[in-house]
Amino acid sequence: MKQGVGARLPRKEDDRYLRGRGQFIADMTLPDMCEVAFLRSPLAHAYVRGFHIPESVAGQVFTAADLEGVAAIRAVSKLPGFRVSEQPVLAFPKVRHVGEPVAMCYAQDRAAAEDVVAAVEVDYEELPAVHDMLQAREPDSPLLHDDWDRNIFLETLVDGDIPAHAAGAAASVTRVYRTARQCMAPIEGRGVLAHWDHRKNLLTVYTSTQMPHVVRSGLAECLGLEEDTIRVVAPDVGGGFGYKGILLAEEVCLAWLTMQLGRPVRWIEDRREHLIGTADCREHHYRITAHAAADGRLLALDAEVTVDSGAYSAYPFSACLEAAQVASILPGPYDFTGYRCRTFSAATNKCPILPYRGVARTGVCYAMELTLDALARELGLEPWQVRMANLVPTEKMPFDNITRKHFDSGDYPECLRRAVKAIDLNAWRERQRTPEPDGRLIGVGFSIYCEQSAHGTSVYSGWGIPMIPGYEEAFARITPNGGLDIRVGVQSHGQSMETTFAQVANEILGVDTDRVRVMHGDTADTAYSTGTWGSRSMVMAGGAVATACDELAARLRTVAARLLNAPADEIVLADGAASCAAGEISLRDLAYIWYRRPQDLPRNLGVTSLESNAAYKPIHDHGVFSYAAHAVAVAVDPELGTVELLDYVIVEDGGMLVNPMVVDGQIVGGTAQGIGTALYEEMPFDSAGQPLASTFSDYLLPGACEIPVIRIEHMETPSPYTRFGVKGVGEGGAIAPPAAIGNAVNDALRFVGAEINETPMTPRRILAAIARAQETNA
Repeated sequence: MKQGVGARLPRKEDDRYLRGRGQFIADMTLPDMCEVAFLRSPLAHAYVRGFHIPESVAGQVFTAADLEGVAAIRAVSKLPGFRVSEQPVLAFPKVRHVGEPVAMCYAQDRAAAEDVVAAVEVDYEELPAVHDMLQAREPDSPLLHDDWDRNIFLETLVDGDIPAHAAGAAASVTRVYRTARQCMAPIEGRGVLAHWDHRKNLLTVYTSTQMPHVVRSGLAECLGLEEDTIRVVAPDVGGGFGYKGILLAEEVCLAWLTMQLGRPVRWIEDRREHLIGTADCREHHYRITAHAAADGRLLALDAEVTVDSGAYSAYPFSACLEAAQVASILPGPYDFTGYRCRTFSAATNKCPILPYRGVARTGVCYAMELTLDALARELGLEPWQVRMANLVPTEKMPFDNITRKHFDSGDYPECLRRAVKAIDLNAWRERQRTPEPDGRLIGVGFSIYCEQSAHGTSVYSGWGIPMIPGYEEAFARITPNGGLDIRVGVQSHGQSMETTFAQVANEILGVDTDRVRVMHGDTADTAYSTGTWGSRSMVMAGGAVATACDELAARLRTVAARLLNAPADEIVLADGAASCAAGEISLRDLAYIWYRRPQDLPRNLGVTSLESNAAYKPIHDHGVFSYAAHAVAVAVDPELGTVELLDYVIVEDGGMLVNPMVVDGQIVGGTAQGIGTALYEEMPFDSAGQPLASTFSDYLLPGACEIPVIRIEHMETPSPYTRFGVKGVGEGGAIAPPAAIGNAVNDALRFVGAEINETPMTPRRILAAIARAQETNA
């Protein structure tokens, strides 16, 4: 059975997960360990005037005053005009969002620690809250950071002559879009276990993170320690989606506490903490004007975009990650010349916005794709025809777009054509001609996007942030029994790395994937890496694994050739053996001779070890572009405002697929999240900055009954710049659904003259849109 690149190999990780043998932070205990709970602010904006700590819990409570020598978290940037926020690990003298920790309490168990929290009283002086990103832009809005002149982290501008390009437009449309603030909701929340080893003079922090090495760097900065005195370990991680791609204030607090107490300490986030204080993302506001020719060609696009960045920029960088990218990625996969975009990263009294799966692209895709449909309605064209008029044609690849994004390869028009055919658009149009017996309205929607993945040094160096990716490294070693050990600095939290990296190794060395052990997540055992984010791991770490295996393959061929008395270039590594016309030797036997009977090896082999450490960077490190077209059919009930997904098709191109089954899982999982963005998920706030969804009774997630059967078609256009031609596909599934579903809902609502331009598209909002249309037409 084929096990290498391209095989639908079952996941190696699933054996332990399905048997309940995974090891997460909550499964880990150490002798004499105590538990930590945090006292969190109930107010969005206030001065902390003092604490009352009862004598009965004295010594079990720590506030900012106790953390002498611990520096605030600072996510710096060299972007011109960027304002740095100081995020204290325990808030003082101000709290700036509900849920911000103000005191750390510990006890023998979590229940007792929560009792300690309940005993502490805080004297707050409440201040007016900035509860909305547009409010934050007003010159008289209350300042979050006293040394700032306004509540804006960063303002950017991509300028262009819109009137010159828009002259002679056959249609112009202006739309305002808003996407709701969401919570990531991975199945496992955050968790930290820290202990200080006096014998080794080593701080060890076990944490549920996507980037152990970056967390170690952040801890060193905050605690004033050298990095080589800190070890960060990420065990099994139950989902991240970007939520676990930052340095936590709680990580700093527990690291400090274990050094004070001399005993292990652990904190496990509960779901209420997660929802109200730590996990927000996605909140955007767009005002877009688009001008098009009669055939649908886009002539010019003028946009103003505001992103609610929350109170702080999380380390290594979060506040401007969305807005600063919006300006460069809003044009998407389209070829046009007139473009202007101004963005604002607004500071509000909410927890920091974090990078969520599809960072910035989900909102961008929603705004751009709904605008194209609005143009299509104005011009009397099919929406897919407008897209075809603007997609980068195949013959122009590789292509540099209006914002200098370099598209490496692909056939975007063919991807859309396949989606139109797969959804059977003509059949749905025919069905729309006859009213449904139940009165529901039928709609069909499309969206297409491109996803830049595996961003490299040339992309991030200009940002001047604490996390700039360089070469990715991998270590590979043949074991004494002919197996293979691989160590990588990236961290798996659902990407199936233990399977796919083993497939890469099998492709080159012929080692059975069951005999490949992939180790990751431990800074003590792996080379420095910025971690797992931006759909980069298969391109970067997979390339590093391949490079290390290439070096091992050359050494194995040299040894086998001398043992078999044959030329090295005739040796084939496959099926666990090295073979040629002269004979065959198993890798097990070869390794046994190498390690256990070196006296049997010929002299002057030219090989000194069967292990390799290699680094990899693509030919061009500005990233590669995967893409997909989504097509969906919906039924909208105009009386109830409900939406049913009747059919869902995805045509995607992720370059060469290392494991198509894993890719399908990534796409389906991401699409489920995108459906949540489109129809269900929202973290609302009141005017005092209070989050209004503190449980899953209030914050709705889609379940199995809300996810339709998703039909996936693959296109495989290899990238010319990467090993095997792979591209990143980890985030793409979550990008397109809100746009495709939004366009389908609006296609249905056009029969009653209504339109909706806000997520989630809840029954309340749909009914309000219908009511507005009825009032306008009355």
